[in-house]
Amino acid sequence: MQPNLPPMTPDDDLPTRKDDPVSLIARQDLDPLSVAELEARIAALEGEIARCRQKIETAVNHRASADALFRR
Repeated sequence: MQPNLPPMTPDDDLPTRKDDPVSLIARQDLDPLSVAELEARIAALEGEIARCRQKIETAVNHRASADALFRR
């Protein structure tokens, strides 16, 4: 049986540190931004997502190489 948990809020997925860059970005008011500024923001965030995915792939491949080396 699941314990009674409070409902999740959109901020529950954010890191817990208030000074975390992701938290700061997610809390920024988007109302004053123009469509062009929002599109530029999306492009920048998509670039950062690609950079993070590349770092994950590099780390996974490095780990797999190390595991293969020590299995011999």
